Amino acid sequence: MENKKILLGMSGGIDSTYAVVKLRSLGYEPVGAILKMSEHTDIAAAKRAADALGVELHVVDCREAFESIVVENFVSEYSRARTPNPCIVCNREVKFKKLCECARSLGIDKICTGHYAKVMKSEESGRFYIARGKDARKDQSYVLWRLSQEELSMLFFPLADDVKTEVKQISKEMALPSAELKESQEICFIPSNDHTAFIEEYLGKKIPEGEFTDKEGRVLGKHKGVVRYTIGQRKGLGISLGKHVFVTAIDPDKNTVTLGDECDLFTREFRADDLVFQKREYGHGQSARMLVKIRYAAPPVPCTVYFDGDGARVLTDEPVRAITPGQSAVFYDDDGVIFGGFIR
Repeated sequence: MENKKILLGMSGGIDSTYAVVKLRSLGYEPVGAILKMSEHTDIAAAKRAADALGVELHVVDCREAFESIVVENFVSEYSRARTPNPCIVCNREVKFKKLCECARSLGIDKICTGHYAKVMKSEESGRFYIARGKDARKDQSYVLWRLSQEELSMLFFPLADDVKTEVKQISKEMALPSAELKESQEICFIPSNDHTAFIEEYLGKKIPEGEFTDKEGRVLGKHKGVVRYTIGQRKGLGISLGKHVFVTAIDPDKNTVTLGDECDLFTREFRADDLVFQKREYGHGQSARMLVKIRYAAPPVPCTVYFDGDGARVLTDEPVRAITPGQSAVFYDDDGVIFGGFIR
């Protein structure tokens, strides 16, 4: 295979740095792009990795789009007592969109990142879709459900058949500049990991306190603002009731947070909307059996999906814990992502 250029999204982290090595072993000529999302984007780390490996690096300023699309959505969702995943919004609307735009401007027709997943094309539907990567513990297919067919058609994942522990070991043996870096678990634009303080500063006001109630509406005490809580939360409630209690509902209009027992968190039915179809499309009135994940680390559970004009009604075979508005429901068959949507 002759060398051919491919645009690699580089962060300076271990996965995208190792991806340079992997791409070259596959005959590609990687060209790097670091997407500047905010003042906290570590441009220097990407430059160190690119310089060490002799990769041409382009800096793509995405701050305006990131602010108007990702940050505003993040603040809006929390203010509505929902729990967003900003990476999922960013992936389609900013990250992969900007990588595709950058690639086309450079005359490059393929893009890639260091995600642990793979892109497939269905022989049945002719549609591109995300499939699970080899490393089941690191599989990132869940966060990629919103990618468009255009983005998927340009996308390649060089680490699809790699295992993270092996990537770390090889990176150390090769003395790659990212080999000893620890992976950040924080939201990229909130390095303090204090999303409440960030939202209050963004809005320029304090989030008002309100009332904790039980499911019958009886007042149990005071809460410190609805943005501090998510469905299923037990720790950090700031209230003692003599037993473990969990957040079971949040009402931003009444400014109440409902507390209950763990058994109150289990349900079999929810709705999803803002659907994006990958492997197969479904229309109003159709139904289908598939598997669903309601959060990144959750195991997939069998369900029946009923499609209507506003999205889909989902009925799981068994009760599922802490289905959370604002999070993603991603639907799979044995092979990969069929579609996804936001939990309402």
